[in-house]
Amino acid sequence: MGIKLGRYAIYALLVLCALYYLFPLYVMVSTSLKGVDEIRDGNLLALPVSPEFGAWAKAWSGACTGGNCEGLAPYFRNSLAMTVPAVLISTFIGSLNGYVLAQWRFRGSEVLFTALMVGCFIPFQAVILPMARLLGMTGLANTTTGLVLVHVVYGLAFTTLFFRNFYVTVPEELVKAARIDGAGFCTIYRRIVLPLSLPIFMVCFIWQFTQIWNDFLFGVVFGGADAQPVTVALNNLVNTSTGVKEYNVDMAAAIIAALPTLALYLVAGKYFVRGLTAGAVKG
Repeated sequence: MGIKLGRYAIYALLVLCALYYLFPLYVMVSTSLKGVDEIRDGNLLALPVSPEFGAWAKAWSGACTGGNCEGLAPYFRNSLAMTVPAVLISTFIGSLNGYVLAQWRFRGSEVLFTALMVGCFIPFQAVILPMARLLGMTGLANTTTGLVLVHVVYGLAFTTLFFRNFYVTVPEELVKAARIDGAGFCTIYRRIVLPLSLPIFMVCFIWQFTQIWNDFLFGVVFGGADAQPVTVALNNLVNTSTGVKEYNVDMAAAIIAALPTLALYLVAGKYFVRGLTAGAVKG
């Protein structure tokens, strides 16, 4: 009897925690489906009397983000053009780095790994000036390519850490046997290590996608007028002071900006947990 009561108490606590975290989402969704008059005269927690999707359409293609009134659509595409290559490049290079540091030890490898770990704790603000100088020297300032470079460089420390800590759990006998059979660096990586790496690849994909898509500081500093990501556009939209304040449009825009990361966690969340428990943050 006591065990059942304890189980029910745990379930009740989990339900309360879920409701607590979902409550802001409920407010955002319900507000986005209301008209301006209903928001002004109604209750924040009330369901929309007659749901309408005009705010969503305006947030996507008609809202003003500063001096541009094309909505979030162009900036959403900018974020996709920035995030997808940055995630793929940083994950692939991190995989190679982790493979080398875990299975192909060399003199100074531990020092290099320690330096990469230190890189994980360097705040964004510390790299703004040197990164701005680098982008200016290479002609990539205010471009999507420049933002890709920034996120690849900053994310390599994390992806290398994740992959290295995963690859140290790969039995050394597999690598040694492959070396005896004459397999080289690339062959061992492609035929032995890579097929075992799906869980940690999913961890890095989700981690990097979330960090890059939600980034605001690098986007506002290094993104030009034609390369700003959706987070910068969302900030400009919410803070636009012309006309009547349309909270329904603001809420719809916030949900649109968050949809890719939410969808990614819903689709691949189980792989993220599996990758973590498989040694991604052990060492």
